[in-house]
Amino acid sequence: MTDVFTLLTLPVSSKNAFATYRGSGAVKDRSDSPPRKTPRLNTDSDSASASRSRQPSAGSTENRENTGPLSLSLIGAPIQPHHEHYYDQDSALVKRSIRVLLSRNNKDTLPATYDKIYNACRAVICVAKKGDGISQSFKLELERCIGELAQELVSEGKSEVEYILPIIEVCAWFEKQTLLESLLAYFDRKYLLDRSSSSGLRQICYEQFSLRVLEDATIQGWVRKSIEEWVTWERQNNSEHPLRPHIPQLISRLSHHGKYETIFEDTYLTCTENFYLAESEEKAKELAPIDFLNYTLQRIKDEIQRSKDVLPHSIWHKVEDMVMRSLLMGRLEWIVNSVLPQFMKTMDVGRLQALYELFVNVDGQQVVLAGFRSYVLETVKRIVTDVERDEEMVDRFLKLKAFTDTLLTETFAESEPIPLMGPLSSINTSVNRAGSSNEPMDVDALPPPKKVNRKWNDTIRDAFSASFKARRNKPAEMIAKYLDKEMRKGQKGKADSVFEKELDAVLELSRFTEDRDVFRTFYHRQLARRLLLQKSASDDFEKAMLKKLKEQYDPEFSMGDHMFNDLSLSRDTMREYLAHIGKTTNQQLNAMVLQSSFWPFSAKKSEAFLPPDMQNELSKFTAFYKSKHQGHKLDWEHSLGTATLKGQFKNEAKELQVSLYQALVLLLFNEETELTFADIKERTRIEDGELRRTLQSLSLGKKRVLKKQPTGKDVKDDDSFIFNADFTDPAYRIHINSIQVKETPEESKKTQSLIETDRKHVLDAAIVRVMKAKKELHNEQLKTGIIDAVKSHFVPSVQLIKERIDAMVEEEYIKRRHDDNNVFIYLA
Repeated sequence: MTDVFTLLTLPVSSKNAFATYRGSGAVKDRSDSPPRKTPRLNTDSDSASASRSRQPSAGSTENRENTGPLSLSLIGAPIQPHHEHYYDQDSALVKRSIRVLLSRNNKDTLPATYDKIYNACRAVICVAKKGDGISQSFKLELERCIGELAQELVSEGKSEVEYILPIIEVCAWFEKQTLLESLLAYFDRKYLLDRSSSSGLRQICYEQFSLRVLEDATIQGWVRKSIEEWVTWERQNNSEHPLRPHIPQLISRLSHHGKYETIFEDTYLTCTENFYLAESEEKAKELAPIDFLNYTLQRIKDEIQRSKDVLPHSIWHKVEDMVMRSLLMGRLEWIVNSVLPQFMKTMDVGRLQALYELFVNVDGQQVVLAGFRSYVLETVKRIVTDVERDEEMVDRFLKLKAFTDTLLTETFAESEPIPLMGPLSSINTSVNRAGSSNEPMDVDALPPPKKVNRKWNDTIRDAFSASFKARRNKPAEMIAKYLDKEMRKGQKGKADSVFEKELDAVLELSRFTEDRDVFRTFYHRQLARRLLLQKSASDDFEKAMLKKLKEQYDPEFSMGDHMFNDLSLSRDTMREYLAHIGKTTNQQLNAMVLQSSFWPFSAKKSEAFLPPDMQNELSKFTAFYKSKHQGHKLDWEHSLGTATLKGQFKNEAKELQVSLYQALVLLLFNEETELTFADIKERTRIEDGELRRTLQSLSLGKKRVLKKQPTGKDVKDDDSFIFNADFTDPAYRIHINSIQVKETPEESKKTQSLIETDRKHVLDAAIVRVMKAKKELHNEQLKTGIIDAVKSHFVPSVQLIKERIDAMVEEEYIKRRHDDNNVFIYLA
């Protein structure tokens, strides 16, 4: 019931309000301030307002005399103060309400309405000032309540998943008692908060509940055990536990009391680590590496799905990371050494990317890098040393290099840290290629643009370079020969950019070899053959290739320019010669005059015997040339000559485009229909190996204008050859491929021998040049200087350097110091 004291209670800050009030009448006092003027309009807006402004109101101070402050008088009987125990009834009501609210098993209802309990608390706290009694009673009831709850949970304790149910129920009931906070608002907001050392009502309740219930060792142990039992059951049975829907409720209850991380999260992560460490040990013994990897990926997928279904977002990445590290700990090299070669061999980009991203998450990039380098190194070395497949060497290089470049730019490229839960979507897709993903793509989760990883790029280069050394000189030779084949074939309908890109890929391989002089020598030899035999598909591409080689790969590629210059001068010379002799014969000579210093050929000691009319043509041209160039000597290279013959067969005539050696053999059959190998050799005087290859091309190739008896793949000394009068072909102009167009193994060996000889000269010159500049050097310093001087051509072996130093000592270009044989002195 509201009393008079309550109604007249004034704020403390306004207790002197009436005492300090003074009227606004005109009081003549010196201490008073001059009266303030009241602002008004200059003119009244209407006659009524003007009339009101001139007539003072009834209550105006102008009508009465005001000589001091106003006083307030209370009319009626005096009010008697309440006695000391007046509010005991309200205090008892509040205490009974607290007991009812903090008794879980008490079926009693509140002793009064909410409004009455609220007002009683206000009267006890604010009017009677008896908050200490309420506080003491509240603490006792809270301790009793929490003690009963703890005892109930202890008595129901069991190490099974079902234990989470009473925990959830108790926490939920206790949290619902927040009604206490609203009913005891004055106790919470007035009494407790006025004491700076005290906490709010809710905080006091939660702290006591956490201390007595959730931090109890017995209760907490059973809660942890329940969590372990639940998640272990799901992992072992690969299905959802019947009580899984209650796990989010448990997490919510623990979060309300600030115990989620210490009780649930720590338990979950520890259990996850222990479970998968044990499972990793077990499965590694049972499964092959590839099966273990697939099993690991599936486990990660299951854990991610469980996290999304049950756990809060904050723990997702922690669970994923824990599963990965627990399963893969100590297994990285074992997996990579077995699995990576399989994926590389099948060129499975998807699974390689999944493997890489998985290992990135467990800091295993270096393990993948080491395995990748080992595979590339062994694969390139195997290709290099596979002698039987030398012709396929460069094709296999290009295929492997293209694949590694794809991995470099797409799979192993550098990027920002992988987004949370991102890589596993690609892993799962790669593991189950037959399946389809129904989940929409998260555009925000797309990885940022990637850039080439320099470390991986260097690994590829080092692996190729190191493997090329397994068979010195051969890779450089085969790359040059492959380019020769490509330049002969030409574009074949491809766009210029496509063809140029293919050639660039081949040239890129040449960067991996240290034998640049070998590549350069063989390329020049093949270029010379293409130009002289007119086998090049395009002179423009030839010149563009030479320019690129010279500017981007090796400045020593200048011989090709001189070759084209010689051919241009030769065409001018032939025009002059033909104009000089006139067209007096059906035969027409086309000679190419080449400077021997620019063309990688040497004149042969024995020449083939030419028919008189051919020899006569050569003699005429020789005389003409010497008349123009005094002191020049001409050596004829018949092995590179070509001829066009007209052949009369039984059914029709054909025009045959053949090599000069083929022409010499065919012309013999104008006089004879059958000749033996010995007869042909005697009459043509062609070198034995060349002659056998020539006869093979005429009698065993696709265009067989001769018949060999007896049949066989090889030409033997007792074989005989017959003109094939029945030869037929739909084309009139027939080109018969010459086997000698390709470089023979003997020529290749000879070229290699010439290269080795040139290397000795280069090393000798380098030794003299270095010693002349330094005058005196230690053996190791001299070796370093020699390697630096010749590294643009080749990288010499230490043994070869030692041999050339000894040779220079014998030839007295340098000498050893008498007191130290490891120091050399230059001799002027």
